[in-house]
Amino acid sequence: EGYENVKQLLRLVKYEEHDWEVIGDYKMIGFLTGLQGGFTKYPCFLCYWDSRATAKHYDTKDWPSRTGFVIGEMNVKWQPLVEQEKILMPPLHIKLGLIKQFVRALDHKSAAFKHLKAVFPRLSEAKIKAGVFVGPQITKLMQDPEFSGKLLAPDKRAWRSFVAVVQGFLGKNKEENYRELVDDLLKSYKGMGCRMSLKLHMMHSHLDFFKSNMGDYSEEHGERFHQDMMEFENRNQGQYNERMMDDYVWAL
Repeated sequence: EGYENVKQLLRLVKYEEHDWEVIGDYKMIGFLTGLQGGFTKYPCFLCYWDSRATAKHYDTKDWPSRTGFVIGEMNVKWQPLVEQEKILMPPLHIKLGLIKQFVRALDHKSAAFKHLKAVFPRLSEAKIKAGVFVGPQITKLMQDPEFSGKLLAPDKRAWRSFVAVVQGFLGKNKEENYRELVDDLLKSYKGMGCRMSLKLHMMHSHLDFFKSNMGDYSEEHGERFHQDMMEFENRNQGQYNERMMDDYVWAL
C-alpha cells in the first residue's frame, strides 16, 4: 500500500474517465491527496491544522484552509490523485478512532476497563489498552448496559456522547441536532483528557464536509471483508491458497 500503487490502481480502473467519489481511511486519503504519511505537522487535507499545537486543539476550530497542494510545502509529498471535493469522510474509520481515544483515556485499573477484558477474552491486553476494536465489537459494547454502569461519571458522559454520535451522525440516520451531539462529544472527550486526533479534528473543524447519508456509503463493507478473510486465514492456518479462496467464494 503506497502512493505509486494507488496511482496505478486508479489508472487501471480509468478513474479520470469516471471521476467517482472515493472513500478510505485517512492514510489512504493522504495518498489520494498527495500528503506525506506518518505523524506529520499538517495531516489534514482540508486545512493547515497543526497536529502538534496540542494546547490549541480543543479551543481553535477554524484553521487556514488548504487552498493548494505544492509539493515540498505543508507536508505535500506527491501530486494529488483526487480532488478534495471527491473525498468522502470514512464513518467507520472515525468510529474506530473515537473508541480508541476513549479506551486509552480510561483508568486501566477501573472496573470498566476490567469489564472490557472479560467481554473480549481473546483480545490481548495490549490491544485493549490501545483501544483496538473492530465494528462488531463496538456494537456489542454499545449494547452492554453493564459496561456503561461501571463507568465513572466523566467517562459515562463521554461514552453516552460516543453512542449518540455513532447512532445519530455516523450512521444512516442524521439527527437534526447532530451538531449538538458532536459538540457534546468533543466537550466530554476533552473532559476525559483525550488527545485531539485527526478524526476528532475533522468533526471539530469540518462538520459541513460530512454528507447526510454516511451509512449508505460507509467503508464498513470493506471491514466485513477483512474480518471474513481473517476468519478464513485462521481456518487455513495462515496460508493464502486456492482452498482458502474457494471457501470464501462458497460462503458468499
